[in-house]
Amino acid sequence: MSAVVDVAAVDLGASSGRVIVGHLGAGRMTLTEAYRFPNVPVRVGGTLHWDILGLWRGVLDGLRAAGPVASIGVDSWAVDYGLLDAAGALLGNPVHYRDARTEGVAERVAGRVGEERLYATTGLQRLPFNTLYQLVAAAGTPQLDTADRLLLIPDLITYWLTGRLGAELTNASTTQLYDLSRRAWATDLMAEVGIPATLFPPLHAPGVRIGPVRPDLELPGTPQVVAVASHDTASAVVGVPATGERFAYLSCGTWSLAGVELDTPVLTEASRRANFTNEVGIDGTIRYLRNVMGLWLLQESLRTWGTADLPDLLRRAADEPALRSVVDPDDPVFLPPGDMPGRIAEACRQTGEPVPDSRAATVRCVLDSLALAHRRVVRQAQELSGRQVDTVHLVGGGARNELLCQLTADACGLPVVAGPVEATALGNILVQARAAGAVRGDLPALRALLRETQHLVRYDPRRDRAAAWAAADGRVGGSGRGTAA
Repeated sequence: MSAVVDVAAVDLGASSGRVIVGHLGAGRMTLTEAYRFPNVPVRVGGTLHWDILGLWRGVLDGLRAAGPVASIGVDSWAVDYGLLDAAGALLGNPVHYRDARTEGVAERVAGRVGEERLYATTGLQRLPFNTLYQLVAAAGTPQLDTADRLLLIPDLITYWLTGRLGAELTNASTTQLYDLSRRAWATDLMAEVGIPATLFPPLHAPGVRIGPVRPDLELPGTPQVVAVASHDTASAVVGVPATGERFAYLSCGTWSLAGVELDTPVLTEASRRANFTNEVGIDGTIRYLRNVMGLWLLQESLRTWGTADLPDLLRRAADEPALRSVVDPDDPVFLPPGDMPGRIAEACRQTGEPVPDSRAATVRCVLDSLALAHRRVVRQAQELSGRQVDTVHLVGGGARNELLCQLTADACGLPVVAGPVEATALGNILVQARAAGAVRGDLPALRALLRETQHLVRYDPRRDRAAAWAAADGRVGGSGRGTAA
């Protein structure tokens, strides 16, 4: 490190947002959570929206609580967007990716353009909520017809902070409207499906200085806003404390994003059929991965149960019979909010699996099923990319779940290194710090700093469990289809 700096990471997740201050200097890096606020979707007239103005208020309150910082970086979930009119005013609350408006749209687009063409251009996994499908679903609506610009969520917050329009590259690559070969917006594809290319602002890479915060916001100091890897998974992958190339990552939270880091995309027909995605990372890397439904199944189960004690449930789940019941967590039936334990039970009935007979049994079913899904994706990522793996790095909130970490190690037959929990915020902060000159070096140098400063836990696979996991792999969801394939 060559300077001392404080920077603020605005990290917006599907259930909450927070502002975290990173303190870097003298060979140390520490985090302080300045503020946390809820992210509660709102259903109006049958449509599920994000409360973007509530999030904006939380961002401002958090930045004021953070105090003076040198810079600010914003990351969030992918694919969702706000539409602006010609004067720069927001035309309405962004629609939530879990809204049902895109049902059947992917099939319509595939019939018009062709799955092979879509994948050859964008390299993207077919998910029902990709921005491409959301915009096709919105065709002919007054809001879209009136729109002058489209901004993905972190770009919208950045615009409100600075008054400057732009689209950060890692998040743009998740839209299914980015051309991997041309490294530009896929304007030909947009024309073919009737999406105006004029909606999309110029692209910029992580590390670019966007500009100073608007003075009328009256934030402490005079911070610059810096483009980070604004897709939260891209920031989380920056925050993976790996050595060398032979690693897989699992960014595990509401979703599990599982894959390997490559220099070039994999656009083969086998990759398309396996529903793997090629998304842009920092420093020219490709995040080759597939979405797994993740801890959403556990989160929704807890919400249904109301007062459930998660630590107690996890302790009791550890005592449940291993692999007694498994489901395919990527089954689209699990995508919407609602009674998750009921849907898990029904899925077990449909596939002939034993129905969980207690809350602890349901939790064990979820975690065993996720570990199996992690196994499939890690193995397929190696086969399809040719990149061999000797360690799995599990980062994000799932790193706190000791049972899931051990089950993932057992299922994959590989050591799992868990942590950091705050990988997304750390990746955000490291890109800002490098832009400020407080950290120097390439991506391996950033990761070396993580290994020196962050708490990591290693879980070795229990070899006596290998045969049971191999046998369970073919029971449910063994095709590795991925979500919504």
